[in-house]
Amino acid sequence: MAKIKDLRSMSADELEAKLLENKKELFNLRIQQSTGQLQNTANVRKVRREIAKINTLLTERKKNS
Repeated sequence: MAKIKDLRSMSADELEAKLLENKKELFNLRIQQSTGQLQNTANVRKVRREIAKINTLLTERKKNS
């Protein structure tokens, strides 16, 4: 999981790519959870929170521009 300091140093394009990657990972975790294959359910929460951090940073940057 990336820290907010690391995310702030990324460009907007890098953040968009990271967001897409995290959304794909969340989708895969949800599939695993529905089929009963997911061992560590805390990963879902971590990925959701990272997606929220990225969305917050993107919104901040759009407001400041």
